[in-house]
Amino acid sequence: MDSSVTIIVCSITGVVSGALLTYFVLNGALKSKKDGIIEEAKKEGETLKEKKILQAKEKFLELKSQHDREVGEKNNKVKQAEDRIKNREREISQQQEQLKRKEKEADAQKESATKAIELHEKKSADLEKSSQKIIAQLEDLSKLSADDAKAQLMDMLKEDARNACASQIQGIVDEAKLKANQEAKKIVIQTIQRTAVEHAVENSVSVFNIENDEIKGRIIGREGRNIRALEAATGVEIIVDDTPEAIVLSCFDPVRREIARLSLHQLVTDGRIHPARIEEVVAKVSKNIEEEIVEVGKRTCIEMGIHGLHSELVRMVGRMKYRSSYGQNLLQHSREVANLCATMASELGLNPKAARRAGLLHDIGKVPDTESELPHAVLGMKLAEKYGEKPDVCNAIGAHHDEVEMTTLLSPIIQVCDAISGARPGARREVVEAYIQRLRDLENLALEYPGVSKSFAIQAGRELRVMVEADRVTDDQADALAISLASRIETEMTYPGQVRVTVIREKRAVGIAR
Repeated sequence: MDSSVTIIVCSITGVVSGALLTYFVLNGALKSKKDGIIEEAKKEGETLKEKKILQAKEKFLELKSQHDREVGEKNNKVKQAEDRIKNREREISQQQEQLKRKEKEADAQKESATKAIELHEKKSADLEKSSQKIIAQLEDLSKLSADDAKAQLMDMLKEDARNACASQIQGIVDEAKLKANQEAKKIVIQTIQRTAVEHAVENSVSVFNIENDEIKGRIIGREGRNIRALEAATGVEIIVDDTPEAIVLSCFDPVRREIARLSLHQLVTDGRIHPARIEEVVAKVSKNIEEEIVEVGKRTCIEMGIHGLHSELVRMVGRMKYRSSYGQNLLQHSREVANLCATMASELGLNPKAARRAGLLHDIGKVPDTESELPHAVLGMKLAEKYGEKPDVCNAIGAHHDEVEMTTLLSPIIQVCDAISGARPGARREVVEAYIQRLRDLENLALEYPGVSKSFAIQAGRELRVMVEADRVTDDQADALAISLASRIETEMTYPGQVRVTVIREKRAVGIAR
C-alpha cells in the first residue's frame, strides 16, 4: 500500500516537474518574443515620430512663407496708402500756402484801395471847394447866376446844333439820292445770290403730267393761241418742251399755279381746248379754289377751337395751305405753333385760347392779297388790328421777330414756339450733310478749349453738353468756359433758335475696404 502511494506521489512529482519545466521554457520564449515585439514597436514609433516631425516642419515652413507673403502685401498697401496720404497732405499744405499768399495780397490790395479812396475823396472835396470858389468869382464878374449862364449856353448850343443838323441832313439826302440806285441793285443781287436754286425751283414750279405728247400740240393750239390765252388767264408761265409726258407750270404764286394745274386737268379731260373755253374753265376753277380756301380756313378754325375770327382772316388762314416757307407748309407750321403756344401758356398759367389764336395768326403777313414792303410780322399785326383782334394778340404777331417791342407775356411765347417749330429736325428743308456738319462743328468748337474731355451736341443741336476734367478745370473756369462758348457760337455759327451750353465738371473719389 505504502509503495503504491509512493509510486503515485513520485508520478505526480514527475508530472509537476515536467509541467514546471515546460512553464519555464514557455515563459522564456514568450519573454524573448515580447522583447522583440517591443523593440520593433519602438523602432516603428521612432520612424513615425521622425516622419511626423518632418511633415510638421514642412507645414510650418509653408505657413511661414504664406504669412510672410501676406505681411509683405499688407505692408505694400500700407506704404501706398501712406504715400497717398503724404501727397494729399503736401497738396493741402501747398493750397494753404496759396490761400495765405492770396489773403496777404487781398489785404494789401484792400489797404491800397482804402488809401486810394481816401485820397480820391480828399481830392474831390478840394476840387468841389475850388469849383464853388471859381463859380462864385465868375458870377461876380458876369453878373449872371450859374443857372442863367447854363440856360444861355444851352440856347446857343441848340441853335448851332440846328444849323449843323440842317446842313448835314441836306448833304445826307443828296448823297442818298446819288447812291440809291447802286444800293438797290446791290440789294437785289444779294437777294438773288442768297436764294438757293433748288429751293427756288421747288417753290415756283409744278409739273402737270399727261398721258401722251400729242396733247401738247392741242394745248399750244394754232400759232400758240391756246397757250397764250391760258397764260394770260392764269398769270402762270407754261413751259412745253421735250420733257416726255410732262408740262411745267412756273409761277411764284402757289394759288395761281394750282388754278392753272386744275384748269389744264379739266381742259385735257374734256378735250375742248380753245381760248373761250379756257377763260370759262379758269374762271370756274378760280371760284372753286377761292371757295376751297375759305372752307379750309373755316375747318382749321373749328378744329383749333378758334371762334369769332373775321372772314378776311379766315380766308388768309386758308391761303396759308398754298404757301410754304423753307419747304415747310405754312398752314401746318401755324397749326403746330398754335398748339405749342396753347400748351406753354397753360403751363405758365396764361390764357391758352388767346395763345392758340395768336399762334395760328402769327404768319398771316406772309399771305396778303397785295404786295407790301413791310416785314411780314408788322404787316400781320396791322392786318390783325384792322380786323378787330385784341391788342395782346396783335402785339404777339408783330413782335415774334423783334420788329416791335413786346408788351405782354404772350409775345415771347409766340416767338419761342415759332423757333421750336422751325428748328426741329425735318421741319424745314435742310440737307442731312449740312445738319450733321453743324452738330460736328458745335462739338469741335468745344473741344478746342484746354481741359475739355468730351462734348455732345444733343436736342437737334439746340444744346451742347461739355465734359471737363476736374483736375484741370475749376468751378470758376467752368463758368467762364460756358460764357465763352456761348459767345463764340453766337458770332461764328448760324443756327435756328438758341443753343444752350452746359459745362459738366465731376470729381470722383473711390475707396476700397478689404
